[in-house]
Amino acid sequence: MSTGDNQTTEQEVQGTYATENEQTAEQQEQSEAAGTSELDQLRVQSEENYQRYLRVQADFDNFRRRARLEKEDFAKYASLKLIEQLLPVVDNFDRALSSSKEAKDFEALVKGLDMTFRQLDQVLSQEGLKPIDAVGQPFNPEFHQAIMQVESEEHEEGIVVEEVQKGYMLKDKVIRPAMVKVSV
Repeated sequence: MSTGDNQTTEQEVQGTYATENEQTAEQQEQSEAAGTSELDQLRVQSEENYQRYLRVQADFDNFRRRARLEKEDFAKYASLKLIEQLLPVVDNFDRALSSSKEAKDFEALVKGLDMTFRQLDQVLSQEGLKPIDAVGQPFNPEFHQAIMQVESEEHEEGIVVEEVQKGYMLKDKVIRPAMVKVSV
C-alpha cells in the first residue's frame, strides 16, 4: 500500500465519520424538534385538562349550592300540602262556631263539630296518621307508656285495661305512645 492509498482511505474514513456525525446531529435536531413539539403538545393538553377541571369544579360548586337551596326551600315549605288540606277544616270550625253563636243551637254545634272532626280525621289518615290500638292489647313499651298499674280480675297480667291518652303512628313510626293503665 502506498502513502497515497493511505491518505485516500483516511479521507474516506474521516468523510464517513463526518457524514455519520452530520447524520447524528441531524437526528438529534429532529429528535429535539420532535421532543419540543411533543412537549408543546403535552403542555397544550395539560392546559386543556386544567381548564376542564376548573369547569367541572365550578359546576360541582353550583350543584352543591342549588341542592342546599332546594333543601332549605323544601324544609321551609314541607308542611304546605298539609296546611292546604287543613284549611277547609279550619273554615268548617269557623262556620260551626259563628252559626252556633247566632242560633244558640247546641245540637247543631255538636253536629257541626262532629262533622268537622271527621273531616280532620280523614285528612290526617290520608297523610298516614293512625291511632294506636291499646285497650285489651298486651303492654308493649314501643307503643304504650304505662302511667299506672291497676289490679284487674278480668284481665291477665300485663294487659292494657284503660287508655288515658291516645297514641299515634305516622306510617310506620310512633310519634306519640299511648298513655295507658296496665293490669297486674
